Amino acid sequence: MIILITGIAGFIGSHLGEKLVSYGHTVLGIDNFDPFYSKNSKIENLKQLKASDQFFFFEEDIRNGLSINNIFENNKIDVVIHLAAKAGIRPSIEHASEYCEVNINGTLNLLESMRQNSVSKLIFASSSSVYGNNIKVPFSEMDPVDNPISPYAATKRSGELLCNVYSHLYQFDISCLRFFTVFGPRQRPDLAIHKFTRLIDLDKPIPFFGDGSTARDYTYIDDIVEGIMCSLNKLKGFNIYNLGESRTVTLNKLIHAIESVINKKAILERHSLQPGDVQQTFADITKAQKELGYDPKYDLEMGIQKFVDWYKECKERLYQRV
Repeated sequence: MIILITGIAGFIGSHLGEKLVSYGHTVLGIDNFDPFYSKNSKIENLKQLKASDQFFFFEEDIRNGLSINNIFENNKIDVVIHLAAKAGIRPSIEHASEYCEVNINGTLNLLESMRQNSVSKLIFASSSSVYGNNIKVPFSEMDPVDNPISPYAATKRSGELLCNVYSHLYQFDISCLRFFTVFGPRQRPDLAIHKFTRLIDLDKPIPFFGDGSTARDYTYIDDIVEGIMCSLNKLKGFNIYNLGESRTVTLNKLIHAIESVINKKAILERHSLQPGDVQQTFADITKAQKELGYDPKYDLEMGIQKFVDWYKECKERLYQRV
């Protein structure tokens, strides 16, 4: 297959692209090297892919509908995997309009290019953040998601709704995958496991929000990639799936797990909870298991060990110019 991936230079996109190429697929990758974090890191992410003659890269912005449509017009595309987005809960509160422009209008540009060029299969990267402070746990795809508590969450829910509309109007086959706190090698440097690991390694204080009881369903990158691969073979109609490990880990336990692997104690700089943060996330993955064959393999400790191994190997190269 010829598969277009938006956000190819990011954490998930680069891992997924490598997997698809290893299976013999041709990958067309789009990225605009958004300055949210180091371009150097993203270029590093693409090194292995760029060595493949089955990979073709386009430095474009999904907000530019004309440029995106030109890519569709000039290439045969079988499936689109839409990962590109402005990411982060807290930054979305300060830059809400930019998040809407990229995550909503950019998604609309992509859907329109698909419509105009007769491409009808899409995997859309959504987020567990759409559940907001859902009281019922674990979170099910059948739960109401009408109360997001951050602009980022609202844009991801809006993307799902746009996908539903295009599936209904134009018979697109679309799966929206709600990712639950993905981590592993190449993780964004602002996210908890990466940020905490580096600060502990440097003997610097960790910003610690709340009393440590907030909990997340941490999902290792290899499990997310396998979930996407499973869904690639089951695109029919419109569907929403949770992709998580279906285990919750408190902030306190996360810190202890990283300390154990690094063999250093964290210095905690305590703060109150921030606006937009949810109390917990917890995925019910029954639907994905039954319909996609999704079968996550990694627990937190295994994943953190792999992440720290990568961090130690790459830190000098990644941070020397940051």
